[in-house]
Amino acid sequence: MQLRYTAVAVAITALALTSCSSNGTEESSDQKPKASASARELTQAQKDKLLKDAGIPPEPTGAKRAELLQALAAVNPDIVKHEDKAIGAAQNQCAAINREGTRLDHWAAERFTYRDVTTTEAQGKQINETLKRIGFCKV
Repeated sequence: MQLRYTAVAVAITALALTSCSSNGTEESSDQKPKASASARELTQAQKDKLLKDAGIPPEPTGAKRAELLQALAAVNPDIVKHEDKAIGAAQNQCAAINREGTRLDHWAAERFTYRDVTTTEAQGKQINETLKRIGFCKV
């Protein structure tokens, strides 16, 4: 989830910087100040595009969520003790997979280790294979 929030923050910053450009003329004091880009909210479509561009699949619901949790539990049943953390870790791992990151097994093990759950690199490799096999990382 951290990657998702980072992608949205980067997009907001980019919007803010582009709106701050000046044409070189001074505004007179009787003009109203323009709304800053940071005050603008991104639409859901814009957020979805940013996530897609970052390689992060949307949060699964219904049958897709159940399928993902079941597939992850087959690798390590403890992973799904904290369902929302497992879903977020899977989404973030997809970003690494889709961007052809390095040490994917290591990072999967790191992402899926939380609270009272420990995931090994061997399990990380299985997680990566599972995410690809079920098509979760396709965006």
